[in-house]
Amino acid sequence: MNLADHKASQITLLSALIPIVCLVLLLALNVFVFGDEAISGSNQFVLLIGGAIASIVGMFYKIPFKSMVNQVGDNLKSVTGAILILLLVGSLSASWLISGIVPAMIYYGIQLINPTLFLPSAVIISAIISIATGSSWSTSATIGIALIAIGKALGIPAGIVAGAVISGAYFGDKLSPLSDTTNLAAAMAGSSLFTHIRYMLYTTIPSISITLIVFMLISFTIDSGELSSNQNILTSIQESFYITPWLFVVPFVVILLIIKKVSPIIALFTGTILGLVLVYFFQTSIFSGSFFENYSFYMNAISSGVSIQTTNQTLNGLFISGGMEGMLGTIWLIICAMVFGGIMESIGALSRISKALLALGDSVFSLFASTLASCLTINLTASDQYLSIVVPGKMFSKAFEEKNLAPENLSRTLEDSGTVTSVLIPWNTCGAYQSGVLGVGVSEYFMYAVFNYISPFMTLIFAAFKIKIRERLKVTAT
Repeated sequence: MNLADHKASQITLLSALIPIVCLVLLLALNVFVFGDEAISGSNQFVLLIGGAIASIVGMFYKIPFKSMVNQVGDNLKSVTGAILILLLVGSLSASWLISGIVPAMIYYGIQLINPTLFLPSAVIISAIISIATGSSWSTSATIGIALIAIGKALGIPAGIVAGAVISGAYFGDKLSPLSDTTNLAAAMAGSSLFTHIRYMLYTTIPSISITLIVFMLISFTIDSGELSSNQNILTSIQESFYITPWLFVVPFVVILLIIKKVSPIIALFTGTILGLVLVYFFQTSIFSGSFFENYSFYMNAISSGVSIQTTNQTLNGLFISGGMEGMLGTIWLIICAMVFGGIMESIGALSRISKALLALGDSVFSLFASTLASCLTINLTASDQYLSIVVPGKMFSKAFEEKNLAPENLSRTLEDSGTVTSVLIPWNTCGAYQSGVLGVGVSEYFMYAVFNYISPFMTLIFAAFKIKIRERLKVTAT
């Protein structure tokens, strides 16, 4: 018996649930007291309280505090890349604002996109970019930011646009062979990558179809009079920035680098530097001081943020970037979430909860439901999308095999419940990232992230009615 199994056999289900119950109650209290401002600091401290409660439970079972700290360290190490990406997204958003890239996206987007079809268009555009790049995070950090800005300029609430962007981005993330979660889910279940992708189409296509229908209906409820008068916005953009299609060279380069599997860190850093170069060539009204004055302006914009004032009040609210400093709240949340998740993992609480879910029933449907519940639980507790795929993948692979179910059943369920629901949880790394990058609270986009909460239900429907539940191929002796 390895250490993880030993911990899981020691701790009782009631003990494993104590930190989760306390965390949920405290988070609910926070939301009631602070509302959307809870993410500004109080949620972070609540996660630390939850970690402290989990450590007390662990000490009761004589689990060394050092092993808990070591697991927290491992968890923090695993999100180092995500933290660097967040800082670079902050710098890129500032760079692309002062270079005129984001204003150009808004300028041409307002003219090219039919306001009535904007929301379903946002879903489709995000899906295409995400399939091409294999990353929902990169999609939000590039085209997602622009779509949010265009939506605001058209008078569409940011939460609705964010829901459309996230729905499309996670659709593409699930189906792209370049996606890390897609490859991870297939590997954990023991399925081949393209078999896994083809099998996901059965649940994913109905989910995205429903999503597009919902956003079409929402589009028809938006007052078209609100969206028709945009000439003032276009004039204000031209007065403040030099707008040319050449500005799109930089986003094209960044997307091309990501498609070529260049590290997102390198791609985003390159995009930031190229954006600053464009300021010199195109935005002469900004690049007008001495060398030291311009250097100071660049560094302050990248690190602390920047606000560009125009003659249009709507644009003044759009042309703001918090720079790297604007991402620190999200990074703070991720660090605290990793503390809670690391301690929960080290004391065996996550394994114990997964085993309890597995024991709930013996039918095929209960197996699918238990896997889904396990993915949701780990997304809620460990606050990490990858763990929500790895832990249930390890826990349930044998059970699927014993039921004579092909591994793609498990890999599809891991994606339909682990990958897509992570963004719906404010303290999960994905929820914190998307909220920070798009500048929209999870509570604002939650009900509009249609694809993300329909996907788990679609999996349960297919399991309940035994639709496309593939059995293992039987090998006969010759």
